[in-house]
Amino acid sequence: MDIEVYFEEGAKVNARMGKHVIKTDQKVHGGGEDSAPAPFDYFLASLVTCAGIYVKVFCDKRGIDSSEIRIIQKHRNDPQSRRLVGIDLDIVLPDDFPEKYREAVIKAADQCAVKRLLKDPPAIEVRTVQA
Repeated sequence: MDIEVYFEEGAKVNARMGKHVIKTDQKVHGGGEDSAPAPFDYFLASLVTCAGIYVKVFCDKRGIDSSEIRIIQKHRNDPQSRRLVGIDLDIVLPDDFPEKYREAVIKAADQCAVKRLLKDPPAIEVRTVQA
């Protein structure tokens, strides 16, 4: 599926993906109105939501209620460069989560396609083409 980007006023940049539109904006200090997440925010959210679907499917297959499970994504930044240097995913399990599945749920989250892609990234080429 191709993703097509189009522009609105200000710093709003949107993407069409099939029948869906993803709206983005920049924070006010970045020249936007903060009317939607910034593109990089979506990138970060893709990791934790991807891990989330793997955890949910793992639980669903075993009849485990996932409604109380939360995954908290934390970011580690280099204080000098302010560059993202690490990401931690904390899977918060309820007290009644089966002990025998605690390690397995981590392995399920580790199967996330976004995480696997980040470990072996594709080549990205940027070019211009005539309309």
